[in-house]
Order: sequence, then structure tokens, then C-alpha cells
Amino acid sequence: MDAGGVRPYIATAMDPVSFVKMHGLGNDFVIIDARERAAPLPACAIRTIADRHVGVGCDQLIRLEPSITGDAFMRIWNPDGNEAEACGNGTRCVARLIMEETGRDDAGIETRSGLLKARRRGVEMFDVDMGCPRFGWRDVPLASPTDTLQVDLGDAAPSPAACVSIGNPHAVLFVEDCDAVDLATTGPLLEGHSLFPRRANISFATVETESRVRARVWERGAGATLACGSAACAIALAGHRRGLTLRQVTVALPGGDLDLDWRENGHIHMAGPARLVCRGTLMPEITA
Repeated sequence: MDAGGVRPYIATAMDPVSFVKMHGLGNDFVIIDARERAAPLPACAIRTIADRHVGVGCDQLIRLEPSITGDAFMRIWNPDGNEAEACGNGTRCVARLIMEETGRDDAGIETRSGLLKARRRGVEMFDVDMGCPRFGWRDVPLASPTDTLQVDLGDAAPSPAACVSIGNPHAVLFVEDCDAVDLATTGPLLEGHSLFPRRANISFATVETESRVRARVWERGAGATLACGSAACAIALAGHRRGLTLRQVTVALPGGDLDLDWRENGHIHMAGPARLVCRGTLMPEITA
């Protein structure tokens, strides 16, 4: 029951569920609002909804839930049905929904990694404070003590990785030409490397100038995506830690550009677009 003693309505397997489809640079999401009406989603339903042939299709499924510290709690699942800790592009999309709902130009979004604060920067442009990154080997996490700036991932890796947690685990490999990497082969090999007990998001990055990096990302549990906001943060952090880039850098992904700013207070900010695609209803046979 809620604080007023009223039992919240819980959707059953026979009820349709409304959703919003959004994307940030082609990284797309199905978003379900369960703040007032709980919407249970078993792993099999998540996999079906995310499937681009028999469901709606998305890189991640997001469910909004009640939050004590923010406007909403954002729960995230990858297409394989496993829960994720953070999603930068998804956070911008949720921030836009909340701002349009409240009429404000700011939003607080609670995640498993903490409270993320977002602000509007334009009609479809939003800035998210992704918090303070963590660089310790236990924080990433890695399976054993390792210098997180130079991680040897074996013969499958074209270069040593720089690892960091943006609430979720990332490994960034700087290469001469990220477009030449066989992402479909190398990505899953490194994602499941024994050093990553929770697997990891794998990014291949090419430094073009000290303020611009081109990259491709293999997302944990999702595969190759057009963009990944938390990976863009990891790339910006790794580039500066390696002495390759400035603290402010643009990361160019296949879906478009994200602007990153690693501020002196330790927080990493990410700015980019959030766009609405459609609204619809999931049929009971899908959500069950």
C-alpha cells in the first residue's frame, strides 16, 4: 500500500500496457510508465518486446517506477532480459518525458547507480550529469587487481583497454581505425572476457583531434548499437586519462555526436538529443 493506505493498481496478464518509443542518436527505447500502475515484466516478455520482428524492437526497455529522491526511478533491461545499471541515452529520453510532463526544464532521475540530474539545452537537446566515474578495479568490476588504464584482454584485443565504471562496466580500446574492427566478432569475445565478472560494454575509439573522437560500441547484452551514452562518457574519460584528449570532447558515434565534459568537480556531463518516435499499446499476449 502507499502512504495513504491505498493499494496501487497492478496490471494483470490480461491488461494492455501503454508505451512510448524514443531514441537518442538511433539508440532506441521502449518506455513503460509504471509510476501509478505497476507493470510486471518477466524476462521472456522483455525479450519479446525488444525483438524487432515479433515485438516493438529496442536496444533497451525502460520502466519508470515511483521514486523518493527523484521524479522517477528508471529501471533498465537489455534485449537479453538482463537488468542494466545505467543508460545515458535512455536517461535523456526519460528526462524529456518528465520535463514535458512537469513543464520544468530540469528533472531528477533515480537509477541503480544513483540520482542523475538533467537539464534542457534546446528543443530536443538535453544535458545529463552522469555523476562521478569510478576507476578502481573492484569498482569496474574486474576479477583481479589490475591497472585499469592498461588492461590486457588477450589476443582478441587489438590494444590494451582502459576500464571504468559509469554505474555500469566499460572497456575502451584505442585503435588506428575503429571502422576497421570486426565488431560482430571481437565485441562479444571481449564482452564476456573472464576479467569481467558482470561482462562489460566494449568501445573501439579513434582519436581524430584532441577534442574529437570517433567510436563504435558493442553494448553488453545488446550488441552493436548506433550510440551508447555511458560508453561515450567512458571514451571521453579514457581519452583524457591517457593524455589523448581534452576534458571537453565530442564523441562521434554511428548515430551522431555526443558532447562530453569531465568537469573539475569529477562529474562527467553528457549532452545530446532525445526524440519521440511513437506511442502505442502492448497487447496482453506480448507482456505476459
